[in-house]
Amino acid sequence: MFGFSKITGSLQILNRSTTGISSASSPDDARASSRLYCAFVILLLIITPRVDSSWWYIGALGARVICDNVPGLVNKQRQLCQKYPDVMQSISEGGKEWIRECQHQFRHHRWNCSTLDRDHTVFGRVMQRSSREAAFVYAISSAGVVYAITRACSQGELKTCNCDPLKRGRAKDERGEFDWGGCSDNINYGIKFAKAFIDAKERTVKDARALVNLHNNRCGRTSVKRFMKLECKCHGVSGSCALRTCWLAMSDFRKTGDYLRKKYNGAIEVTVNQDGTGFTVANKDFRNATKNDLVYFENSPDYCLLDKAA
Repeated sequence: MFGFSKITGSLQILNRSTTGISSASSPDDARASSRLYCAFVILLLIITPRVDSSWWYIGALGARVICDNVPGLVNKQRQLCQKYPDVMQSISEGGKEWIRECQHQFRHHRWNCSTLDRDHTVFGRVMQRSSREAAFVYAISSAGVVYAITRACSQGELKTCNCDPLKRGRAKDERGEFDWGGCSDNINYGIKFAKAFIDAKERTVKDARALVNLHNNRCGRTSVKRFMKLECKCHGVSGSCALRTCWLAMSDFRKTGDYLRKKYNGAIEVTVNQDGTGFTVANKDFRNATKNDLVYFENSPDYCLLDKAA
């Protein structure tokens, strides 16, 4: 899907060329470096759509070298990359999940979210248009980052977060009172980090595409929180549920995918203000876009006929 056969070959060449360095490390260090390397390869595929293939050769040198040398990362992204390599690994490992979901949602569509083998842009030039399809990809990828980080927090894989610290004590729902317990997913941390990392690049410029991308990024991030669910365990005689211990958990990512697919179907074409600070609906007969709508301002290519502009 990503051209992994070519990537794997390059990794093998790198591993052979760095044998002298690797021999000085422990087996655990080598395994950790290998996992981080593969993770960053996927990460770079996701977040550096305009770089050349030089990223194949930098993974074995460590997280700091990767972050410092990858074209396409703005300073803020590079700083976060250097400071939180474990979060970067979670983001990259989650990349496969949101791409699979994208392909599932568009499996019967002319554009089926197909990735291009041996192409570092992953989706090809089709993403250079601010089309409905691009709007969906920006949203589902942002949602995927939130989901991956939040899940890693709950699983204890990250140094900077854990379960939601605010879900303590007693609370109440339509069934009555309950005690917070277990491990509530720390969705707010996932949203906060995803916003800081993904939006950083768009905030360095003020143009129509950046404005639309920021809007769709936000739509994707918040969609994960929309499907948080309360899970409970009953306590009492014969499971009478006289007492409940509950926690908040993310739903399956499919629900987010289904939701964003519906938003794609109802995506709203907009016209961006000349100063790039806002947008209005292109067709005055349509309702205005809300913060939960996907928006776009360029027509989609045909996806069947050759389109040199795509």
